[in-house]
Order: sequence, then C-alpha cells, then structure tokens
Amino acid sequence: MDTLHHFFLLLMFMHYAVGSNSTCLKILPDSISKIPVEVGKNFTATCHLLEGSGYTSDDIECVLGNLSIPKQHYHKINETSVSVTVNVNSNMKSWLICKASRKPSSNQIPCTYGILLDAGYPPLKPENLTCVAVQERTDISSRLKCSWESESRDPLLYTTYTLHATICLTNSTYTATCKQRLAKNCVVNLDTFPFSLDVTVWVEAKNALGSVRSDKLLCNDALNFVKPNPPLDVQVLAEVNFSTSLMVTWKHPIDRTMMKLSYVIRYHQVDSDVWTEVPESFIQPHTESFRLQSLEPYTEYVVQMRCIQERHQSYWSEWSATATVRTAEAKPTSAPDLWRIIQPTSDNRNVTLVWKPPVKANGEILRYHLGIIQDYRNITEIRDIRANKLNQNYSMMLPPGKVANIEITAANSVGVSPKATLFIPRSHQELPGVGYVSWSACDEEMQVEWCGVSPRNVLLTGYLVEWVNVQQRDLKPNWQRVHHNVNTTTLTGFVKGNRYNISVYPIYKYRLHGILHIQAGSPVTRAAYIQQESPEEGPVVTVNNKSKKNSAELTWEEIPLDSRRGFITKYTIFYRAGNTEHWQSVTVNADVRSHVLTDLASETDYAVHVMASTVAGSKNGSDFHFRTMKYGDGEVEMIVVVVCLSFLFLTVFIIMFCLRKREVIKQMLWPQVPDPSDSSIAHWSPDFPVKANMPKEDVSVVEVDMFDGKSLCEEDKAVLPLKKDKYLSEEHSSGIGGSSCMSSPRHSVSDSDESDSGQTTASTVQYSSVVASGYKGQTPNHQPPVFARSESTQPLLDCEEHPDLLNESGGHSRNSYFRRGRELEPGVLTQECGEPNGSSLTFCPVQEEEMSPVVEDPPASTVCYMPQQSGYRPQ
Repeated sequence: MDTLHHFFLLLMFMHYAVGSNSTCLKILPDSISKIPVEVGKNFTATCHLLEGSGYTSDDIECVLGNLSIPKQHYHKINETSVSVTVNVNSNMKSWLICKASRKPSSNQIPCTYGILLDAGYPPLKPENLTCVAVQERTDISSRLKCSWESESRDPLLYTTYTLHATICLTNSTYTATCKQRLAKNCVVNLDTFPFSLDVTVWVEAKNALGSVRSDKLLCNDALNFVKPNPPLDVQVLAEVNFSTSLMVTWKHPIDRTMMKLSYVIRYHQVDSDVWTEVPESFIQPHTESFRLQSLEPYTEYVVQMRCIQERHQSYWSEWSATATVRTAEAKPTSAPDLWRIIQPTSDNRNVTLVWKPPVKANGEILRYHLGIIQDYRNITEIRDIRANKLNQNYSMMLPPGKVANIEITAANSVGVSPKATLFIPRSHQELPGVGYVSWSACDEEMQVEWCGVSPRNVLLTGYLVEWVNVQQRDLKPNWQRVHHNVNTTTLTGFVKGNRYNISVYPIYKYRLHGILHIQAGSPVTRAAYIQQESPEEGPVVTVNNKSKKNSAELTWEEIPLDSRRGFITKYTIFYRAGNTEHWQSVTVNADVRSHVLTDLASETDYAVHVMASTVAGSKNGSDFHFRTMKYGDGEVEMIVVVVCLSFLFLTVFIIMFCLRKREVIKQMLWPQVPDPSDSSIAHWSPDFPVKANMPKEDVSVVEVDMFDGKSLCEEDKAVLPLKKDKYLSEEHSSGIGGSSCMSSPRHSVSDSDESDSGQTTASTVQYSSVVASGYKGQTPNHQPPVFARSESTQPLLDCEEHPDLLNESGGHSRNSYFRRGRELEPGVLTQECGEPNGSSLTFCPVQEEEMSPVVEDPPASTVCYMPQQSGYRPQ
C-alpha cells in the first residue's frame, strides 16, 4: 500500500508540477521542485485560468493538504485569476492545489494544478569561531580545525556550512564544506602551515531560504592558532643537602626557531589536593630546569608542567605526566606528641606512656629517648626505645603519693627533635577540668564541644580531646590537641556500632622547683556512638528465687558491650500464660534491671522474655518459663494456725461442755443403778408388819407359784452377775428385776441363758415393786415402804419362798438376796456390811453356797453390788 501511495503521489506531482497540454490552470510561483517557505510568515500563491478554460475565477477552489482554504483568504484579481494567502507553520510540508470545477450536473471537465511547499527557517549566524593547529611530533599540522557555536533551533531545511581560510599575503583561499546537520566544527587543509603569515578565517551557513557568514577571524600571525605539546621528559630530583628544595628538568617540545615557548610548573604534596603554581615569569623561556624551594623536608611531592607560545597569543599545551619525588631528610623541628593512660591499682598507679611521632619529623624516626624524673630527684631513668608502631608506649608503676616528670625526644638520621614533657601529679593534686562536654554525629564525623576554662594561677596552653574504643581489648587511645582559644573540634575514624569514651582535658603549663610542668587537668568523659544500630542479642531473664502466687520478680543482666551496638533506651518485658497466644508487655527504663510482674494467675505456667531497644531498633532475649505457686506467702502457715486454733477451741469447747454437762454425760455413760439394799423390797418380808395407816391403794398382792424340787436361791446365784448397762434408769427401776411395774411379763434370765426347759411361766411369781422413800446417799425418812404392783415374772428368791431359813438370831442366811434396811434391822445390817455408823444404805454381797464351785464369796468387808453375768432376764 505504501508503494502504491508513493507512486500515486509521484504521478500527481508530475501531473501538477510539469503539467500537461490539456490543463487549463496554473499556480504562481511555480516550480518542479519543492518551494521553500519560511515558518511564521505569510505565503501568497496565485491561481490563473488559461484562455479557453471555460471557467471563471468564481469556479476556483484552493486546498492545502487535505484541508480546503476558507474563502476569506481568497482575493479575486480578475475573472481568470485568484490569489490565496496562508500563514506558514513548521508542519506545512504538503501540496497546495488549485482546482476549477462546476456543479456535478455539468459535463465540463474540471481543471487542477498544484505545487509542493517546504517550510523551514533561514540559517543563523555562526558565533565564537575558533581555530587550532595542533603540534604533530616536531612540526605544526597544516590542518586547521575550527569550531563555532551552532544555532540552537533546527532550520528544518538542508543547510551547509563552508569554512574559508585565506592567506593574506598570497590571497590563497582554502575552503571546506561540512554537510552534517547542525555542524559545529570543520577542518580546512592549508597544505603547509604558514609560519609568520597572516591568515583570515570565516564560516558561511546556507540553505534554500538564505545564507549568512560569521565574523572574520583576522590573525596577524598563524602561530596564534598553534597548540604545542607539553614539555618533554619532565623529571624531579631531590638534593641531599637541600631538604626543602627539588630540581625540575625538562626538554622543549618544539624547535625554538619555529616557536618560542613559555613554561609553567605546578606541584602539591601527595596527601593534599591543593596545587601550588610557579608563575611563568619566574621561568626563563630558554631554560630547561628550575629549582622548587620552601618545601617540607622528607615529603613527597607531585610535579607537572605545561607551555604556551611566548607572547601568550596561542593555546596552552596539555599538562605533562606527573612526576613524584620525596625531599631529603632534615632534623625534626617538632617534638613528639606525648600522652599517658593512668589506671589505679590496689597499691600503685599503672601509668602507660603513649606518644605519636613528631608532626614535622623531617625524616624517618629511628629511636625515642625517654627520661623519667620522680619526686624532683636528680636520678633520671633513661630509656632508648627503638621506633616502630609497636613500641610507641611504655608502662611503669607510680605510687599514689609520688610525682613524675616525663621527657621524650625523637631522633632520625640527621638529628634530634625538641623535647616534649608531661607532668604526672599525685592522685589528689589534679587541676580543674572543663565544665561540660557534648557531642553530635553527622556523616561519619563527630563534632565535640566543651566549655572552656580560664585559670588564674597557671597558663592554659590548649585542650586535648581523647577518644577510646571501649570494645577493644588494649584500649589504645586516640587524641587530638586543640588551641586554647577553641572549644570545639571534629573527629573522624570511628566505627559504626562501637562505643567510644570521649574525654576532654585542659592542658596547663607552669614552673615548679625550676622545672617546666606540662600537666593535664581532670577529664570530663562522655560515651558516644558515631551511628547506633540494633542490639545483636537480647537480655537473658531469670526469675529471682521462687515465683509467688500472683507475682514473680524478674531480673536480667546488661547486654555485653560488644553486642549492645548503641545506647539502651528502654526494656520491654513480654509475658504470657502457657495456654494463651497473646503477649502482655511492660516497659521499664534503661537503668532498671529487675521488675515484679503482678496480677498473675496462681498455679499457672508462664513464658517471659525481655526486649532491649536502641534508637535504631530492638532485639528480643530468649524465653524463660516459670510456674506460679498455688499458695501465697503465709497462706499455708495461716491454714495450719487456723486449723490448730480451731481444733484447740473445739477441744476446749468440748471440755467445757463436758464439765458443764458432766451429770448428763455421767448418766448417759454410767447410768445410776438403784441400790437393792436401799430398796423398799429389801425391807419387805412376810413377817414385816404392815402398818395400819398404809393406804389401801398402795398395797398390792403378790402371787407366788411354788414348784417342787428346786431352790430359787440356787438358781439365782447363776444369774446374779448382770451387766450394769442392762439396768434402766432409776425412775423405772424395779429393784431386783429392773422391770417397770407396767411392763408386760417377760422371760426370766434363766430362760434365755440356760434354756431351762423345766421353768415355765407358771413357775414365776408376780410381786410388787417397792418404791423406796429415798435413794442412795439420801437420809431415810423412816416412812413405811410403799408397795406398787409389779408385773414382773422373775421368780422369788429361795429365801423369800422359805422364810424359815432365816437365822435364829434374826439375821438373814447366806442365801438371802436382800437384807433389811438399817431402819428395820440396824444391828444386823451394820455388822454384816461393815459400816459401824450405818450412815448409808448399801447393797451387801450375796453369799454363795459353800458347795458352789463356780463363784467364790467376795470378802465380807467389801460393799458392792454383785454383777449379773448375763444381764437381766427377759421379762
């Protein structure tokens, strides 16, 4: 498609530009090539109808590119001519077409014609034309290279630059055309360089819209265009006997018959960037050597040279290659820089002397001469120390009460330096120090500032600023001396993340005992970092002793100085219970080394770690696990005390209760058994007279069923030892049987224990219970016994069934169970019971039969109640 398009454009161009015999329209101006037009200006074209075209000027229409030109830009000249005016812009590189036609209904053939426009700018005048002819080997090149400042705008049109050079004497002109777009230099060949001839040079710029020339460069001598080579074979020599001078030699780069040159020398020390230039007026043009003076001894210097045409109308040559050399040695002109480090010990002071080589050593220092005078004595300790970096220190022991004056000199191969002195006073005789010290870091430099001092009795000669990397084992100090009128300085050479101690000492000077003393005042020290970083490790935390019930005391040590990497600003304690994921935190100050965690849960596992922070970052320590106690301090002791006190109070309460209720307890544990001997039935017998005044309702009938062949007394012997706890209370006691008078008939004891089949209910006797008038321990009132009817089924005693067994003396026999009371038979009762006064009614033991093999008779003097072996018989 592009090829067809270009081909179509070519056909149109040939059709419109060249035209044909059949066209009826022309455009003025007309050209078979592009018509240049200047950007920013108006361009006017005239469309002219040829004779016999059949059209008028009203039928003409103009098109620029693809756009139709508005009618207001048309100007009708006559019936066959129309002019059109357009303003040219930089993009107007297209066809301007005039077309004559009528309405489509017309059968007349339209006429067209066009021209191609080329918009651009005319060239600008070249400025600042310069030309150079360089030296080639030992001759000057014939090629003259000129350069100029080209126009800043693009002319948009093809522009040529032509360089013209004319030799004035011969009128020979040499030209060179540069066709580069926006060319800035061009070279013209003069065939032979015209020495001592005048040359005129200019440059011309030209394009379709015009041409322009630069100002002519008029020269009186062609040598003014020459740029020579730098001096040849430049050498610098050190002179043995001249330590402050160097000899510089060189060779001329070009023959003096062709061109006379002037030279310039510059030099600087190796460790400096500042050049020192020797004026060319000091150097003769015809010479080839020069001595540099006022240099530093034993110092390396760099030297360069260049040259120019003698009248200074040409160009300077380039600088020669550098030549480096060291000046010769000289006697040191400055003293060594002496300092000391004092470390107190238990008995003495460990003093380490350190020094730096003299600033103006003027040579290689071979040895140091050290002298020590203690306590102003004439005895001097002299040391010669070989000079090297490892031996620039000396240690000695100085007692606290002693003083020392140190002197040191340095020597090289030429001579000995001035003497440096330093006075070390007693430990309690130091001079005052500065007021304060502050520092700030920026761009790997540390700015130190302090408050100056103004002593009255001594002379202040200056200050010494010392900085020590405390993370180094040898603690080798660095120091810098500052003038006494200055209270600030800048230090360099620090390592990031390392801690330094910066100290400022005022230096005093005075004489004492005819000896010059240079003494340092008390130091003021500050810790500093050139740049802080995050700690390399975190604190190691432990729980002090044992954890408590609801609290735990944490302790941790400081991070080692090598791992601290900055100033610790704070510590953050993180802790959590073992079964949770949420960490709780507590923040403490940087000077805190312990903290008590409170509000902890009892008998719970906890994990804790401490985070140390600097201004640059933070670092966590390792986790520590602990468990809180179940009980707090004193809780176990309190529980034991409470339990013991409660037990004691309970015991006391029980004892008091038992004491208050002893009768009730006694009745419950040991119920009172009625005394059978004091019972009313003991006073009852068949021959006992019944008083007439006894109420009838108190008399009861006792029915006794007798059986043959067995004695009741013998049967009762086996059942007498009854247990005491089988007795009932005294208000329901029946005396012998112990049954209530309202109780129902029960089986006898012999029925249950011996299973006597011979005895039946018919063999029992129903008798009345005796209601005694008093109990044991009570005085009887001698009232007649009152009988109540008893439902007891216990058989009567044998002695009761057979009253004839009573003794003739009126007493009872051995088989008698009951005895009469004292009020009935006082004589008998008293004798048998062993109570002569008869003050109480008691039971007497029942005498067993002599033939009984089972139960022995108790002693007669014992007053007791015979126990029943099997308890009461069931009734």
